[in-house]
Amino acid sequence: MPKTRFTSLSADDRRDALGVAAARTRTRPYLFEKDIWVVQALSILFSAPFANDLAFKGGTSLSKAYNVIRRFSEDIDITYDIRAFASDFVPDGEEPLPPTRSQEQRWTRAIRARLAEWTREHALPVIQEGLTRSGCDAEVRADADRIYIGYTPLFESYGFIEPEVKLEFGARSTGEPRKRRPVVCDASVHLPDLVFPTASPSVMLAERTFWEKATAMHVFCKRERGRGDRLSRHWHDLVRLDEGGYAETALADRKLARAVARHKSVFFREKDTGGSWIDYPAAVTGGLQLVPTGAARGVLADDYGRMLGDGMLLGDEETFEDIMGRCADIEARANSYEGKV
Repeated sequence: MPKTRFTSLSADDRRDALGVAAARTRTRPYLFEKDIWVVQALSILFSAPFANDLAFKGGTSLSKAYNVIRRFSEDIDITYDIRAFASDFVPDGEEPLPPTRSQEQRWTRAIRARLAEWTREHALPVIQEGLTRSGCDAEVRADADRIYIGYTPLFESYGFIEPEVKLEFGARSTGEPRKRRPVVCDASVHLPDLVFPTASPSVMLAERTFWEKATAMHVFCKRERGRGDRLSRHWHDLVRLDEGGYAETALADRKLARAVARHKSVFFREKDTGGSWIDYPAAVTGGLQLVPTGAARGVLADDYGRMLGDGMLLGDEETFEDIMGRCADIEARANSYEGKV
């Protein structure tokens, strides 16, 4: 007997089904709902003609493709390989980095303009047509390098999150190393009699994601930022990557660490609280800081508390101080690689 597609059910039946899944777990039903939209968007995007040049990255990739983090991650981060997107800037066989600061500014301006046009003229129609073909009713719009998929929620309360999926595109890196990995909806495990969307995106390897997050956390610590909205997730993710064994392999991969540092030194220059440029190569060779101090630690703790309160962390979770202790250990291990090649 053929199974019923979840998207073909009435709104009441979809609400009831997700209520069953929620009752079997400690997950709120609206998180199951948004997760389905996330997977549907990935399925459409990575079936497009340009899919081979895309890489799915960030926290949602760790959740959906690696099953390594225990939190709900709602946004989709995509990199369009710079070698394909801006081939006129990147000669064959050369490292895809601008040679000077002025060239970086020229590359960045040109890529941003092209990316906004590509998002509007190519990615947006693909998403719209794919949702229509799948029977998914949503309001889709583009804003610069982002696409927003707004849907009518089945549930009244959505807490910390919005009934909208955001796809954010970038095109200033290769997205490598990456590989195809299967993605399924969280609800499918609990509702085996229904058919849910699936996807097979090309995903940035978790080891690179480790270094991307670790260097971003280093910047937060050095800048002593007074704002931490939705940033505490990075600290949570790093601990989960460590538990999954990905942190250790990332720490040992000095070539990858240096590649991330070079890329961020060119495209993501930041100043510390004293006004000096942050030294990314130093961060990955013995000078990494993952644990913030002062006011920055306080705002991060508040953000972590809000994430806990809204059910974004699935299952029993550590306290903020537990997370900081674990990150201090990762920091110490990372800095023990100083001088290694």
